[in-house]
Amino acid sequence: MDTKDWIIVIATLLGPILAVQAQKAVEAFRERRDRKTRVFAQLMATRAARLSPEHVQALNMIDIVFYGGSFLGFRRRSKQEQAVLDAWKEYHDNLGEGADLPEVQQQAHYSKRDELFLNLVHAMSQDVGFSFDRVQLKRGAYTPLAHEELEADQRVLRKATIDALSGKFPLKMEVVGMPVNEKVSQRYQENMDRIANALEKSANHSSEASQETPRK
Repeated sequence: MDTKDWIIVIATLLGPILAVQAQKAVEAFRERRDRKTRVFAQLMATRAARLSPEHVQALNMIDIVFYGGSFLGFRRRSKQEQAVLDAWKEYHDNLGEGADLPEVQQQAHYSKRDELFLNLVHAMSQDVGFSFDRVQLKRGAYTPLAHEELEADQRVLRKATIDALSGKFPLKMEVVGMPVNEKVSQRYQENMDRIANALEKSANHSSEASQETPRK
C-alpha cells in the first residue's frame, strides 16, 4: 500500500473518534457557558439585594464555574476567566472585613466594596459575551427604598450584636417595674399580718408572765 492509501485508512479509522471528541468538546463548552450565564444572571438579578441567599449562593459558585476547562486532558483557563477569579478574590477579601472598622471609615469601606463588586460583574459580563458598560451595571439596578433600609438595619444590628457579645458595649438594664399578682400579694400580706399578730401575742404573754411574783 502506498502512503496515500495508509493515510486514507488512518483517516477512516480516526475520523469517527475525532468527531466524537469534537462533539464532546463542543457540548462541554456549551455547558460551561450555560453555567456561567446562570451565575451571572443570578448575580445581576440580586445585585440590589446582596444579603439574599440567592446572591450569596451565586457568589460561592464563581470558583467552580469560572475555574476553566479541559481539552484532551489538558487544563486551560482563558484570560477572561482569570480576570473573573481575580476580581472575585478582591471582592471576597473586602467582604470579610469592615465589621471592626471605626464608624468614620466604614462608609469608605462600603464604597470600595461597591466598586469591587462592579469590577466583578463587569469581568463576568466580558467572559459570557454581554456588552454591558460599567455605568449601566452601576445604575441599572432597581432597589426599593424598603430594601435599602432593611440592609442598612441589618448591618447596624449585626455590628451592635457583635459589640454586645464581645463585651465592647455591654447591655444596660433598668428595671422600672415588676409584674404583680394581686392574689399572691394579698395572701402574702395576710400571712405577714398573722405572723405579726402571733409575735405580738407571744410578746404580751411573756411580759405578763415576768410581772407575776411567785409565792413561797
